Amino acid sequence: MLRELRVKNLAVIEGATVTLHPGLNVLTGETGAGKSMLVDALSLLLGERAHPDLVRSGAERAVVEAEFEGVTGVVGEYCEEAGVDLDDGRLIVRREINQSGRNRAWAGGGPATLNVLTGAGERLVDLHGQHETQSLLRAGTQMEILDEYADSRYALNEVRMAYARLREAEKREAGLAGKVDEVRKRVDYLRHVAGEIEEATLVCGEDDSLAAESKRLANVEQLTALVDSLVETLDEGEQNAASILGSASRILDNLEKIDDAVGDWKDAIGSAMAEVDEVARNAREYLAGVDSDPERLRHVEARRDLIFRLSQKYGPTIDQVLTTGQNAREELELLDTADLDLTQLKAERERLYSELLRKTERLTKVRTKAAATLSTEVTGIISGLGLPEGKFNVELYPRTEVTGAGAEEVVFSVELNAGMPARPLSKVASGGELSRLMLALKVILAEQDAIPTLIFDEVDQGIGGEVANSVAASLQKVGRSRQVLVITHLPQVAAVADHHLLISKDPSGGVARASVRELSDVERVSEIARMLGSPEDAVVREHASELLSRRKKAG
Repeated sequence: MLRELRVKNLAVIEGATVTLHPGLNVLTGETGAGKSMLVDALSLLLGERAHPDLVRSGAERAVVEAEFEGVTGVVGEYCEEAGVDLDDGRLIVRREINQSGRNRAWAGGGPATLNVLTGAGERLVDLHGQHETQSLLRAGTQMEILDEYADSRYALNEVRMAYARLREAEKREAGLAGKVDEVRKRVDYLRHVAGEIEEATLVCGEDDSLAAESKRLANVEQLTALVDSLVETLDEGEQNAASILGSASRILDNLEKIDDAVGDWKDAIGSAMAEVDEVARNAREYLAGVDSDPERLRHVEARRDLIFRLSQKYGPTIDQVLTTGQNAREELELLDTADLDLTQLKAERERLYSELLRKTERLTKVRTKAAATLSTEVTGIISGLGLPEGKFNVELYPRTEVTGAGAEEVVFSVELNAGMPARPLSKVASGGELSRLMLALKVILAEQDAIPTLIFDEVDQGIGGEVANSVAASLQKVGRSRQVLVITHLPQVAAVADHHLLISKDPSGGVARASVRELSDVERVSEIARMLGSPEDAVVREHASELLSRRKKAG
């Protein structure tokens, strides 16, 4: 429930706090006092686009803040999912609009995106104004209203899921069929690629080993000379490493006789001599294996050239060349099982389509039954809302193609005068008639609707006389199960309210200032008398008192 709305520096409103209560709340005031600005303020909290010109002249920013209490159920779940903190079921949302064009929003004490504000707001408040009345002309809105009335959310969700599964199956089938067609167009090329790469019998890393072997084979003479020199230096030359280490070892023998502390040095010399012997032995073995082999060199270079060409075409690395070959073989293998796979996918698609039809048939039955009762109920209400001969119809027309929304289109039509054919709302209903139809729908949907707060912005425009009494009774009925805020100019509506708020504008100081306050019973008599046309006339005031007394008696 909306507990409090606080507005600062928004257009004519310098600062206003509106405290709301359960039941029917009405907001009245002179034309131009700023009643609609409060609705605009709520719209901003519901994610409406903000413009810098909304900021009051002379102020840097406008601030709109609302406090909701008793936030539980689906709204509480949404807040938890969105990371919005609640304080014992209490939620505060806030929005700032700056002259610079920078806007900020908060929810539950932390920064929030407009999407979060919109998501929370649309679950807390149903704001009904002229824009929402026009939405009644849209087929999508009409279907939503029927589904809400029919409580067909489960059946509709089943249809949506069945449709999604069907679409996914169609996508898989079309994807495979397209891929098969593509492979068939490229089959000769794929066979060439797969055969060429397979014939090469490539091995990962062989390009590096071949490069090293090629370098050795191309430099055999230099390798031989260098290894010969190494062997001679180690143990064959006149001054070789082995003989030098031997001399050092003998010297250490004599040193050790004098000081055995140098024994460790001798061990080190021994290790060095063993290492030199090992290197010399390896060098001789290496030298024995080095041989000039022009044929092998030609083979290695040819192999390297093959790898280079394949890498240029399918690489650049051997790994990537092999992957290309594997992909080509897999595409070719696709043709081997394509017919069977396509047959299975077709059967799955047909099964899912049959399942979708069964789901839509159930949804159609629910909608058809609800359409008849909704038509009867709305017709019964609008007869008292200035359309005594009006007849409301909810009609279902088969779609040319079943979708996730079902197998039918929903069309609201109305017969405004007896004997005249029913026609779609968009072709026959005026703005006032649409408002009354929407009000009738809201009265009926109030029991199904989980949104705790309904706001009507001059839904009674263009209405008077006995019809105004019917409108007032309808709004009063909705207020018994929901918190309702009505911006009205009808004294009949104002009189039946549980709480009456007055917005007034003070032009003193050269700058208009709007303020809001709740009226006492005595003050309500004066305001309703003003709405009746003459606040000072005793007869009019008596009429105002009578209207108020009717509410008390009805209550």
